[in-house]
Order: sequence, then structure tokens, then C-alpha cells
Amino acid sequence: MTGYGSEREAYLKRLRRIEGQIRGLQRMVEQDKYCIDILTQVSAATKALQSFSLELLDEHLATCVVEAAAAGGEEADLKVREASDAIARLVRS
Repeated sequence: MTGYGSEREAYLKRLRRIEGQIRGLQRMVEQDKYCIDILTQVSAATKALQSFSLELLDEHLATCVVEAAAAGGEEADLKVREASDAIARLVRS
């Protein structure tokens, strides 16, 4: 089971809203909208994705990583390494 199971519908709703933002960007380009207006919307979509990813990461740490750490062993080491790698990817993006 995933750590975000209880929030699945809320996460899907947020992702659909972000998908709508991306479609809006496509329409803006198709309609030759002003570059700065498009960049403003790109910034908003980027921020929305960043916010989503941080919330998902927080949920993962609070559930999957904590449970694995409590069990100990190789699984705990693996989950901590995965979380660390995910954080590094988010910081670089």
C-alpha cells in the first residue's frame, strides 16, 4: 500500500488542476499570447508541481520511511536512500 492512499483523490484533483494549467499554456502558445504572460503561467504551473511534490514527499517520509525505519534492516536503509535521492532530485530541479 502506498503512503498517500488516504489522500489519493485529493492528489488526483490537484494533478488534474495542474493538467488544466498545462493545457492552458498550450492554448496560449497556439493563440500567440504575449511571452511574459506565458512565462507567468509557466511559473504558476511549476510552483503547483513543486508544491505537489513536496507534499507527496512529506507523506512518503511520514509513512513509508517511518514504517521501514521502525522495522529496521535493509528495507529501512533502502527507504532512507530512496528518500534522500528524491530530495536531491527535487533540489536540483
